[in-house]
Amino acid sequence: MSIRIVMYSHDAVGLGHIRRNLALAHALTTGLGDVTGMLVAGRPEATRFAVPRGWDWLILPGMAHADDGYASRALDIDVDAAAAVRGGAFRSAVRAFRPDLVVIDRHPLGVGGELERALRTLRAEHPECRVVLGLRDVLDAPGATAREWRAIGGPAAMREFFDAIWVYGDPNVHDLAADGELPAGVSDLVSHTGLLADGRVAGAAHDIEEPFVLTTVGGGSDGAELAVAAAGAEVPRGYRHLVITGPQMAAADRRAVQGAAREGTTVVRRVPDALPLMQRAAAVVCMGGYNTICEVLSTATPALVAPRMQRRAEQRIRAAALERVGAVETLLPWRIDADTIGAWFGRSVGTRVERESLALDGLARVPQLAADLLGVAAGAAAGGERVAV
Repeated sequence: MSIRIVMYSHDAVGLGHIRRNLALAHALTTGLGDVTGMLVAGRPEATRFAVPRGWDWLILPGMAHADDGYASRALDIDVDAAAAVRGGAFRSAVRAFRPDLVVIDRHPLGVGGELERALRTLRAEHPECRVVLGLRDVLDAPGATAREWRAIGGPAAMREFFDAIWVYGDPNVHDLAADGELPAGVSDLVSHTGLLADGRVAGAAHDIEEPFVLTTVGGGSDGAELAVAAAGAEVPRGYRHLVITGPQMAAADRRAVQGAAREGTTVVRRVPDALPLMQRAAAVVCMGGYNTICEVLSTATPALVAPRMQRRAEQRIRAAALERVGAVETLLPWRIDADTIGAWFGRSVGTRVERESLALDGLARVPQLAADLLGVAAGAAAGGERVAV
């Protein structure tokens, strides 16, 4: 019988949460064998990504960031009503599907506590289901995360709802537990998996003549400044430059990027998959989101990271930690200009970066953590039979 898995992400900005859960779905399918699962997301663009065999999407009505928290992205309803719709759909899905494992990405109870009823239902009606909170390597400044944990009830609530906390990072680079981003009362639930870098499933490659340098700004909703500066940067003679604006960049900002582009620079909205391009590029300029960074770290390509400075300190903390260990270089906002980026391209092409000292094997470790929680042997379900361990 298949192991049933549900993976949730709230998806207010960008595609990072979706892509992280998708990478985990591929890894769990490979590592556990006979798996069927639902990827729960809040953006219809998610369905453009190929899922492993036995998986499907459940797309909830979208949420977006607002001045005072969150708001419904498209539906003309208030945030409480939107959370009720989303939470009701999620609860109905897990009651019918009866998963063995639920992995909640980043936000323990979703938006506005939308997952609380569903998690309570699972505990009452399906107590053998194991529930995991999955956290990226960096959350935010400790003061900001402390407020978030208090808002959901602190360590007592986390222990009530979750059997384990997986931190998708290398504690030798940044330890969010030691840094105060997690309450001390849950430290025994925490396992550091390593970064979800090596072993990612690469999609189709975009056709571009080599050699080339690459700029990517993730989903693109807040990457216009970097994309405009990079598009105007001079690249070494003989190199082409590909700039990916992302599907969520505003049309006016995308036109500004195209207007800034030098001869030999191509601007595209999206590509099938950025990872094959990062593997082939001579140098990469990017923002500091978790998934982009994991893809960069899985290569030896030199990278210049311009972290997002608004809303959360997450990208800034991550970029600084990785620069300290020599894995990337960083570009702060007051240095985001075409000349600085062009000079970096000039000195970086032809070089490679050694990153093998980092723990990049999270995708290989997660299936074993899941197997331990479920009481099965990793890979044993491939023959349709669970083996207790």
